[in-house]
Order: sequence, then structure tokens, then C-alpha cells
Amino acid sequence: MTASSRAHSFNAAADQYAAGRPSYPPALFALIEQFMSRPLAGARVADVGAGTGIATALLRERGADVIGVEPGDAMAARFHTLLPDVPIVRGDGNALPLADASHDLLTYAQSWQWTDTARSVPEVLRVLLPGGALAIWWNTTAFDVPWIRAQQERIAHHSGARPPSRARPDDSDAIRLAGLSGLRVARRQLRWSRTVPLDTHLANIGSRSAFLVLAEDDKRAFLSEERGRLREMFPDEVVEETYVVDLLMAARP
Repeated sequence: MTASSRAHSFNAAADQYAAGRPSYPPALFALIEQFMSRPLAGARVADVGAGTGIATALLRERGADVIGVEPGDAMAARFHTLLPDVPIVRGDGNALPLADASHDLLTYAQSWQWTDTARSVPEVLRVLLPGGALAIWWNTTAFDVPWIRAQQERIAHHSGARPPSRARPDDSDAIRLAGLSGLRVARRQLRWSRTVPLDTHLANIGSRSAFLVLAEDDKRAFLSEERGRLREMFPDEVVEETYVVDLLMAARP
């Protein structure tokens, strides 16, 4: 299974993605503002790989003049339904449909890994205004929570993926892996959690790319078994999910 096919698999599950995926804590955007040395209010922002608009909506709430950039038809349609007053253009991080030196901030929430950094980094530098910033982040697994760690291992086994590493890369490796070497980069990690119904938690699992490319019978079987396990741990069918947001911010020279 290629990275491209996994990236485009989200387009077939836009409603499920919108219903199950977690949001992001307000402290994340405060850190971005601190790095930019300005508030997001009034900033010209493009949220790239915007999906259904989870991060876009939060940027708008902070007053940003934000647009979405999204390659998928279904995702873009869902975005427009949820955020009808926010512009969205079709495109991806490797070929941004944006003018040179036109934006103060480019954001990639969960989407930077789907880009080719040999192409996406020059595109970011082309589109940002001098002194502008790039912010990329992911909700990552809190492996120190035993039930979450065990669940991630089951997911990897079922989907035929390599079990996730419990060790996080250090700052220099994270910057290198993101293709941002040579830029002024800051990294921050934020721990947060949300409490959701069991159905929402299972929808979140089912919306991951490793699952979306599986046969329907395989997905249903795993999620049914997982529902039984989680009911034993959470008899009230309310699940606390814990995340660590891994944030990288880079400044355009």
C-alpha cells in the first residue's frame, strides 16, 4: 500500500472523519502566535490538507483570515458544508494554488507527512511572506497510557503495519525528518485529552488511513472486537483519549 493511496483513502470517509477525529487544544495556537510574534487575528493563513476543516475552524475562531487547501472531492465538500463562509481551493502541499509571498502562516494539521518535502518546503517558502511561518503538527499517541499503547499495537497487527515506536525522535531528528533543516525551527509538545462516547472513539479508529484501505469485513470484525474490549474497561461507554500534539514551527527567512 503506497503513501499516496493511503492519503487519498480519507476522501472515501469524509463524514466518518468529521465525526470521529479529535480537535486540538487552544494552547497549540497560543504557541504559534508566540512563535510568530503576532496574534492570529487578521493574519493571512492557509490551512493545507484541511480535510473537513477541524483546524481551519479553530484558526478562524482566533480571528485569522483563513482559507482551506484540500485535494479530495468529498473532503472539500464536507468542509464547505461545515464552514460555508470559509473559502476552500483545490490543491495539495506539493503544488500550492497560492500566489507568491501571499500568506503570513501556512498550517498542516496531520497532513505534512503526505507531502514530498523536496517539493513542499520550496512551495512553503514561495508562498510565505518574508518573516512568515510554517506550522505543522500531529496528534500523536500517548504511549504511557497502557490501554492506549495496547490498542495501538492491536491496530498495527490487524492492519499489517509496523508497530509504532514508543520513542519519540529528538528535536534534531524531528526537524530533519520533516525536511526543515537549515530553517529557524522550534518544536513543542502538548499533552491533552478528550472524553468521548465509545461510538465516537471507534469512528476515530476507523477513520485512520491504515484502516480505510482494508476490506469492509476486516474493519467491521476488528471494531466489533474492540468494542467488546473497551466495554469491559469503560462500562459507561465513555472513553478518555489522551494525545500529545507534536508541533514544529519554521520561520521563512
